[in-house]
Amino acid sequence: MNRKLLTRLLWQASSLLCAVSLFAGSHTLAADAYDAAVAHAGRSAADLKRDVLDRPADILRLSGIKPGMRIADMLAGDGYYSELASYVVGPKGQVFMINNAAFDHWSEGPLQARLDKDRLGNVEHRTLDINHMALEPGSLDAVFLIKVYHDLYWVDSEGVWPKVDAGAVLDQLARALRPNAVLVLVDHSAQAGSGSSAASALHRIEESFAIKDFESHGLKVVAKSDLLRRPDDARDLVSYKGPALGKTDRFVLVLRKAAH
Repeated sequence: MNRKLLTRLLWQASSLLCAVSLFAGSHTLAADAYDAAVAHAGRSAADLKRDVLDRPADILRLSGIKPGMRIADMLAGDGYYSELASYVVGPKGQVFMINNAAFDHWSEGPLQARLDKDRLGNVEHRTLDINHMALEPGSLDAVFLIKVYHDLYWVDSEGVWPKVDAGAVLDQLARALRPNAVLVLVDHSAQAGSGSSAASALHRIEESFAIKDFESHGLKVVAKSDLLRRPDDARDLVSYKGPALGKTDRFVLVLRKAAH
């Protein structure tokens, strides 16, 4: 074989091997960032217990969030995902931990402990009327809606939950996302054909309804995951208490805002 040709082939093979190594290395580093967030020192015992059911490193990995990003954790409750996201986006990033007054009330104690003494310096807790959040257009790289989307359709007969205009909320979130930004949606599955009708009684919502709902507000599904599926869930029990607690089938969607 011609010496020049052999040299060229060896150089190309070396370059390809280097490129593959760099890709693999960067992928490992990215994956490690999400695992590292879950393994971060100082997380509460309650959070560690929840990790087993919620597989947060995998959810964070699906989101693709990175250092320096601006994230909204919508109806964040006590801020479980807010804390995890804060470790990933780092000191140059920011997490907006958004609750309404009802979610703040239900999260009293753990919420205050999480934010005590400014232990999460890049997390800003906001208590808002979610019908009128005044989010800055194009300001967010990602939104997390974790097991709370159905609450937008919850009609509460006892008056502890305010009336929500679901369409207005989704419009605001879509507007606040930058082009190509993502929304991560996890929720308790309702039975096929039920739409949003199970939101009040069972705190569940149908996946196909959710997809159409978000698509009507300019967000398209770019990824799905079965990592929280439970085929044994009949989807006929209240999701957050009793025998279904921790045993619900949950759908996981990643939706993206169009680039233009």
